[in-house]
Amino acid sequence: MKAGIIGMGTVGRATALAVMQRGSAAELVLVNRHADLAQAVALDLSYGAPVSATCTVRAGGYADLSGAGIVVITAGVNEKHGGATDRSDPAGRLRLLQQNIEVMRAIVPPVAAAAPDAVILIATDPPDALADAARELAPHANMLSTGTWLDSLRLRTHLANAFGVNPRSVQADVLGEHGTSEVLHWSGATVAGVPWADLAAQRGIDPKDLKQRIENEVRFANINIIDALGASQYGIGIVSARIIEAVLRDEKLVVPIGSYHSEHGVTFSLPSVLGARGVEGVLTPRLDPQEQDALARSIATLQQARAQPLTESPAAAVEQPPADAVANPA
Repeated sequence: MKAGIIGMGTVGRATALAVMQRGSAAELVLVNRHADLAQAVALDLSYGAPVSATCTVRAGGYADLSGAGIVVITAGVNEKHGGATDRSDPAGRLRLLQQNIEVMRAIVPPVAAAAPDAVILIATDPPDALADAARELAPHANMLSTGTWLDSLRLRTHLANAFGVNPRSVQADVLGEHGTSEVLHWSGATVAGVPWADLAAQRGIDPKDLKQRIENEVRFANINIIDALGASQYGIGIVSARIIEAVLRDEKLVVPIGSYHSEHGVTFSLPSVLGARGVEGVLTPRLDPQEQDALARSIATLQQARAQPLTESPAAAVEQPPADAVANPA
């Protein structure tokens, strides 16, 4: 029950806190290119251990990841530092791809060498395209992205708020890219089994207005948070901790998470069975014609990003972004 986190910026720290409080792993290893930062985070968290779930948190290097069942990579340039916060920019998070490929180049090979059997979870933005780039760097690794699970939770939360119910009673997923081309699966959204549009009619709520408002809230949630906080971190930290649990406990949990789809040649999210080996199966949801077209466009967006060469700059192997410019994958 061992996990690792690479990168101790905002998202790495939020993930570590969630892992410790939830008891997602029995042992958590924190790795950062500045070792003193990882040591400080581990020390700070250790003071909360007496009132948290049982989890040993320690700083270490790549070699200390040996035996880990899952390693989460959160290091990289985030949206604010990378210039990806323009709501009108169709590239969105993909604006960070080439910068963060260089970060993956420095991190992925030593992670795969130290923990060859571990699931590697890419949380750095853009996570889907970076998972594909990381697969080139470690072809035999079991590579996942955090995908659209957080987007799906945002959709469920806003639907729940609109209807005044607990978000746990809402089933609604976001599919495709974790980015501007993501597809909100409205035709499958329900509240306790009741289609959302039927419930809106029962409540006298205009479904068109509700759908438009929630679409905007979900699609721009990350930028709304970044505008005030500088980084979206807590939601993705909790999601990453939950993924760690599902893998280490072999839960067979079905969630919208990013995995490689060989028939399309790229990583994107569909409802997937998550267990000890990562994604162990994919469920194909029923989509209406508009959603089918939107998903095809989302896949094409990722394919276009994938077609870009995995270039290397002369300083790539030695230079990474500043420690405070750590991934903002949300």
